[in-house]
Amino acid sequence: MSFGSRSLPWNKGEKEMHRIMHVAGQGNPNSPFLSPGAGYMVQGAPLLALGTLDDQDRPWTTIWGGDPGFGRPVAKNVIGIKTAVDRRFDPVVEALIGGADEGEIVREEGEGRMVGGLTIDLESRMRVKLHGHMIAGAMEGNGDREKGVGQMQLVVSINKSVGNCPKYLNSKRIVPFTPQPKLISDSSQLPPEALSLLNKADMFFMSSSDGSEDVDTNHRGGPAGFVRVISNDESGAVIVYPEYSGNRMYESLGNLKMNPFAGITVPDFDTGDVLYLTGKTEILIGKEAGAVLLRSNLAVKVTITSARFVEKGLTFTGIPEKLSPYNPPVRYAANEKVAHVNVSEENLNHATLLNTTKLTPTISRFRFSIEDPDAIATWKPGQYATLAFEDYLDQGYSHMRDEDPQSLNDDFLRTFTVSSPPSSSNKEFELTIRKIGRVTNFLFEQQRRAKLRGGFQVPLKGFGGEFRFAKKEAGGIIPVIAGGIGITPLLGQIDSMDLKQLRLLWGIGIEDIGLVADTLKRYPQLVGSTTIFLSGEDADLELEELKLLKKAVETGVRIERRRVGEEDVARVNEEEGVDEWYMCVGPRLKSSILNWLAGRRVVYEDFGY
Repeated sequence: MSFGSRSLPWNKGEKEMHRIMHVAGQGNPNSPFLSPGAGYMVQGAPLLALGTLDDQDRPWTTIWGGDPGFGRPVAKNVIGIKTAVDRRFDPVVEALIGGADEGEIVREEGEGRMVGGLTIDLESRMRVKLHGHMIAGAMEGNGDREKGVGQMQLVVSINKSVGNCPKYLNSKRIVPFTPQPKLISDSSQLPPEALSLLNKADMFFMSSSDGSEDVDTNHRGGPAGFVRVISNDESGAVIVYPEYSGNRMYESLGNLKMNPFAGITVPDFDTGDVLYLTGKTEILIGKEAGAVLLRSNLAVKVTITSARFVEKGLTFTGIPEKLSPYNPPVRYAANEKVAHVNVSEENLNHATLLNTTKLTPTISRFRFSIEDPDAIATWKPGQYATLAFEDYLDQGYSHMRDEDPQSLNDDFLRTFTVSSPPSSSNKEFELTIRKIGRVTNFLFEQQRRAKLRGGFQVPLKGFGGEFRFAKKEAGGIIPVIAGGIGITPLLGQIDSMDLKQLRLLWGIGIEDIGLVADTLKRYPQLVGSTTIFLSGEDADLELEELKLLKKAVETGVRIERRRVGEEDVARVNEEEGVDEWYMCVGPRLKSSILNWLAGRRVVYEDFGY
């Protein structure tokens, strides 16, 4: 999130990664404070990953929690944490308060020790990153000292926060667990228990630092076993993991460019065991990545310099729920025997393109049929479809070309919100898509070719997401803010909504008037519930677009020739029956709206997938 002139700069390492990965002109979405949404997540999420540097400047990461509510904002840009922890073997506890006596308050001098955090709800697959400095910490005496458990209190000032998308997060229901920490190994040569954990782990948490100003803590996830062990001898284990296509901010990798050390924690959600690692990293790009981790274009190799495997060291376990539809197949290390077997074949369903409708110069509606509808779960209103374009667009990681930068760090998996309600046959669905990048450019090219040949098919990995408008009692209000193509989650849910409760504020550029006209034609019942905020000049329109504008006006829908503003949101907010807001907008507008709605519950989806 960013607020105009207060937008934060990228550090040198991030800029270098942007240059290498051909990312140009991307703004920094971090808020230079604890945003309202971040504060809400801190007190509502059941888990908090925390990272810091020890006295040898080695990064370590831990994961705390079990029940929501153990952390909360306590002052402006300050959070407080009170939770049970492993007081003996948790390296972050050791780094933060050392050997302090029970009840002794450890206060930091000056700005305080750098701390990175990731507050995360694995059930809803929501996460927010936090950056800050420790103010004070203490270990209370009401834990179970004999079992090595204590009550940690920590106060942290926050100077940066940002929400992240749910990519590669496999949802889990977190259950509190009574820890009984026992150190099994502190060798950098990993014991069999640690190797077994890595073989089944589908996520870990990692902290990195730019060396002087910032610690960044985030997660990495994928299919079970996505972290591969290259070697494991007395000099220390060497592991490697793939960097899948993400938000292209490269905050973790940017830090590793400047300071190549990382701290990793791997939780065992089944048993409560935990593996702590710290080591030196090497970022592998292109051919170097593919030579170590097959079918990879970007990977990180970590040589472990210190490790701890702790049995029952966590205060929670997790019950697996839904896998992320983004997860690609496991990519094996080149030195593994299985790596030379064909592991790319999957039992995928396929979607066949039936027809397309051009709505604006850059937006079209695509109608697909499902090859085997009985073999895939029926989608729900508000969900997205995940399509795999790798077979069409992956040129092979041995071909890194400046003229084709979008092929870098791309798994060619894309999610598009389904813009049609579930049908009786569950066989056909529609996607309303804007042409904005390499994959969508390819899809729009198929729009032209399908008219000539037909039959274009793309692998369909499934449906996911839970951006659903909750049903309200009589008198309830459903306020929705949509930006441009962000109207699509609403379109798939119209048939199941009481539109008398809807207050839709739809901001859109005049160049997309075709989408407005088509939506009001297909769903005339929206007219009475909608205010359209139309930006741009009529002089920019072609004759046909002017006709579409006239048709939109003739529907009687309320049209404001400006952008949506705080006063518009406040007007709806004053109505009785408003208890939560929904929005699907771009990052900049999202930042402003969260500021306008501070203190309100806001459910949102953005364009960060």
